[in-house]
Amino acid sequence: MKTIHLKISDNVYDKFLWLLGKFSKDEIQIIDEKDSFTLTKKYLENELFEIENGKASFVSESELEDRLNNII
Repeated sequence: MKTIHLKISDNVYDKFLWLLGKFSKDEIQIIDEKDSFTLTKKYLENELFEIENGKASFVSESELEDRLNNII
């Protein structure tokens, strides 16, 4: 499935959503950018909190390379 971003005039927004609603969820999924942004923001805030409070765990470059080689 491909993703596109559109700017839609307020004048036709409701009509456009109505049109998209005619397709099944297997054909078209409407992704609310605000929800996606909020989830990403919360995730990043949590990651930063862990780093600032010394709760984050880090790996060296060689450890990362070893892990990636094991996956491949």
